[in-house]
Amino acid sequence: MEVIWFKRDLRVEDNAALATAGAGAVPLYIIEPEYWRLPDTSARQYAFLAEALNGLRDDLGQLGAPLIVRVGDAVDVLDALHATHGLTRLISHEETGNRWTFARDRAVAAWAKGKGIQWLELPNSGVVRRLDNRDGWARHRDAVMRQPQIAPPNLRPHDLDLGGVPMLRDLGLTDDCAHRQRGGRAEALSLLGGFLTERGHSYRSAMSSPLAGEWACSRLSPHFAFGTLSIREAVQAGQARAAEVKGTRSSWIGSLRSFQSRLAWRDHFIQKLEDEPRIETRALHTAYENLRPKMPDADRLHAWENGETGLPFVDACMRFLHATGWLNFRMRSMVMAVASYHLWLDWRHTGPHLARMFTDYEPGIHWSQVQMQSGTTGMNTIRIYNPVKQGQDQDPDGIFTRRWCPELADVPDRFLQEPWAWEGAARLRYPAPIVDVKAAAKAAREAVWAVRRGDAFWNEAQQVVKKHASRKKDRGFQRDPIKKPAAEQLKFDL
Repeated sequence: MEVIWFKRDLRVEDNAALATAGAGAVPLYIIEPEYWRLPDTSARQYAFLAEALNGLRDDLGQLGAPLIVRVGDAVDVLDALHATHGLTRLISHEETGNRWTFARDRAVAAWAKGKGIQWLELPNSGVVRRLDNRDGWARHRDAVMRQPQIAPPNLRPHDLDLGGVPMLRDLGLTDDCAHRQRGGRAEALSLLGGFLTERGHSYRSAMSSPLAGEWACSRLSPHFAFGTLSIREAVQAGQARAAEVKGTRSSWIGSLRSFQSRLAWRDHFIQKLEDEPRIETRALHTAYENLRPKMPDADRLHAWENGETGLPFVDACMRFLHATGWLNFRMRSMVMAVASYHLWLDWRHTGPHLARMFTDYEPGIHWSQVQMQSGTTGMNTIRIYNPVKQGQDQDPDGIFTRRWCPELADVPDRFLQEPWAWEGAARLRYPAPIVDVKAAAKAAREAVWAVRRGDAFWNEAQQVVKKHASRKKDRGFQRDPIKKPAAEQLKFDL
């Protein structure tokens, strides 16, 4: 028996693993309880997955062979199928996931080899496994995006028990995400169509605002994370829409370019995790390994996680994220930067919380961004966001802040983002700020700058850039000897 092992590719369209399998192949998804007990997984993600699986089962049924679902350890599930039906070949996409899925895949590979079963893993999107260097990677990725989408094959019916998709309670999960996005292929296509024909016209200008971005952003990220829509489908749909508006003065032109850039950026960051899985647990630049205390300040961590820092815009964003499972990119950067710089919390304690909160958790993007916004890569401009200024810039009327921090409803606009300066602050049922914004930023700036002095730091930083820069011209600090303090770019008070 041949098995198609679905993982993060929950669709029948543009699915190379499905198309490669024979007509008699059996589609399989394995729900692994141990995975759903990890510190970076959550009920909101599983609930989205369950909806996607139900849709996939229906779509595969239309092709002739509905999805079978099994619960348990992947090796045990596959071994049981082999014992009863004699597996001959296993087909799947290459998965760039977290450390746990990497270890699981190594265990499956060892099992398959021991049983004499071929495991065929096919590339996923533009990511390349065992890549020597980034030379030519962008051209390869663009070439993959230009290839025709893959049509689904017809499959022969099978007589296996389909198995059920467990409920949240069956896995010990509780979903408290009241406004979570819904999973499934139909939802993905609806979002893509709505974005390209209506919502996306203001994408470029609105994406930085948590209020406007909720409507203007594509909202496709969880569908990419679980594979209910392929990146190539989105790229080509965006290109088709761009051809329609070409030659006009429409705001669509800039927005569609930005959308394509974000899709390419996604593959770039997943490639970074594929190349260096250690970035989930180790600082990309070793000089930053012990920059912050290994044991976090528990009170600060709790306040940040629960939106109780006394910094209104940060708290509003964290509460919004808890309720919706989504946050626009700029605000993701801000809440992570505030945790890392102002609160001086190690990213290995704050990163897992955000991973759990994001319905669209994508390890390749997440851990790269967590380190980038914590200043531990050695290759990126360090940005210390001023949460007061961000609130004033991105929520000038206070609509978003007051919606999610109703305790501040009566605070005048002038003082909304720094209510401690208002004469009526003592009457508020809202916490005082747990840090002084300016003093905390100054201390963080000095600590980071102290690490970045000296030849040893820059020698390693140059090696990091050579390995991870997506374009050859960005490598090696060619434009200016970056060892000079004047060449260092530290951006504060954004």
